[in-house]
Amino acid sequence: MPIIILGVLFFVFGFVTWLNGTLIPYLKIACELNNFQSLLVAFAFYIAYFVTALPSSWVLGKTGFKKGIMLGLLVMAVGALMFIPAAQSRTYAMFLTGLFIIGTGLSIMQTAVNPYITIIGPIESAARRISIMGICNKLAGVIAPVILGAVVLSDADTLTQELLTLDAAQKAVRLDELALRVVMPYTLMAVVLVGLALMVRFSPLPEIEQEQDEDPSHAIADNEKTSVFQHPNLVLGVITLFFYVGLEVVSGDTIPTYGQSQGIPLSEAKNFTAYTLTAMVIGYIIGIITIPRFITQAKALTYSAIVGIVFSLLVVFTSGYTSVLFIALLGLSNALVWPAIWPLAIHGLGKHTKTGSAMLIMAIAGGALMPLLYGALADIESIGPKHAYWILIPSYLIILYYALKGHKKTAW
Repeated sequence: MPIIILGVLFFVFGFVTWLNGTLIPYLKIACELNNFQSLLVAFAFYIAYFVTALPSSWVLGKTGFKKGIMLGLLVMAVGALMFIPAAQSRTYAMFLTGLFIIGTGLSIMQTAVNPYITIIGPIESAARRISIMGICNKLAGVIAPVILGAVVLSDADTLTQELLTLDAAQKAVRLDELALRVVMPYTLMAVVLVGLALMVRFSPLPEIEQEQDEDPSHAIADNEKTSVFQHPNLVLGVITLFFYVGLEVVSGDTIPTYGQSQGIPLSEAKNFTAYTLTAMVIGYIIGIITIPRFITQAKALTYSAIVGIVFSLLVVFTSGYTSVLFIALLGLSNALVWPAIWPLAIHGLGKHTKTGSAMLIMAIAGGALMPLLYGALADIESIGPKHAYWILIPSYLIILYYALKGHKKTAW
């Protein structure tokens, strides 16, 4: 039962996170935004992890992990309810506030749930459980944009053409109607989140002590190093994870609007995020089969970076559906990066493990900043949406460096 409950929670993580891929083109139309402005959706959501990661650890110290999960779900419900006044007034800042609150709730939950899945069974099979949770997360990401797209962007192409023919007053009325389409799905989401919070409250999830995640094998490292910043594998891992999350969000959240720029109807492009997430699920399955039986985590990271570089180049040097296909295939190269970086980064931290984990959670801020950089470049006429994807190459090179050398550094 605890495994099933945790699987449901990881499904919720993925569902809520990857709705952003549909929200970006939807709010771009409803609030009349450019590329940069529309990608503030990703910024508001992911910057919450950076701002609240350390406070989340403090909150969990006060509440315990089980109550912390419940609190995170309730905070997310409040964020979802923010979409009601935001839609009624068609105020972009209120949408962004709601997304930040949802991200805050997720930050609390992520900090609480990850220790659970590690200790809920034998430590020898923890990696398998984490991979299963990853599949739950990404399967939700496949479903979420399709469901929300069907509700809020069902007639996107005809609506876009219609808006070009309306005067200012008529256009405002149609956009107000469009904005109200999110009220029902986000109200339903709030109800489900409150229900899940109650389920967790009365569930058989055991309470765990925060100290249980200490690793006695790291005692030597504890004696030698007094600061978390004395661990190069962690510091470089945080930097690498920052760029990784950034490129993952860029490849997942920009693909619908990029598809439009390639002349693909929004009725098709609205579902493209699901294709990226499908590729990630396939990547997870490959990881479960091959690691560590056939390849090490470091090798998986190396291969992921090389494949990512190749696919990124093919995005830029092809066009139309082919170019979009290679963005979706980036999900395949991205799938094993997070699972590989995390254990390499926290190896040998000893008593600094919790602080190091919080720093890695803060690195999720890459998902806030890199999409904005992409949007700013895409809005420059001489660059455009396609060539803005050049920003992926340096990110994959950083991942490649960490896979080959960075994770091995034990001293500066």
